[in-house]
Amino acid sequence: MAKVKVATDWLDVCSGCHMALLDIDERIVELVKHVQFTSSPITDLKHPPEDGVDVGILSGAVGNTHQEAAAKEMRERCKILIAIGDCAVFGGICTMRNFFDKEEVLRRGYVETESTDEEGAVPRSEELGKLLDRVKAVNEVVKVDIHIPGCPPPADALWFALTELLAGRMPVLTGDNLTYE
Repeated sequence: MAKVKVATDWLDVCSGCHMALLDIDERIVELVKHVQFTSSPITDLKHPPEDGVDVGILSGAVGNTHQEAAAKEMRERCKILIAIGDCAVFGGICTMRNFFDKEEVLRRGYVETESTDEEGAVPRSEELGKLLDRVKAVNEVVKVDIHIPGCPPPADALWFALTELLAGRMPVLTGDNLTYE
């Protein structure tokens, strides 16, 4: 039987949710017997393959044009999309930026910080993603099939969701698997 193809990516995030995925510990050995990770932010392959994957996993909020494009690409290339972590599910701490004008945020981050030298300037390049007017949860940009909250989500919740999908069932998180910490 062919392995289930899984692609992951992180958006505006600290990477803790992907570390929680690694926190399934030795169960990852069992998982890779059934799953092929096609791309992730910590491998050379960064984009889900054009021919698609069975499951896409996104962590982090959507705060700039590159992250918005990554969320849309993942949605287009996966059958089931999972948003993991409070930033992806609700916008999380990243949405604190929404209380400020985006130019004010850039000025503070690149010009006015205590560690910036006198020549500090906001970087402007076509290669850099442009800040969106506000930071969004993933489901504000694309359709999400499964939400797994938590900061980070419990490894057991990630394990439960993945094994339910492998068994052909849509996971329904309850109890300890559904946390808002």
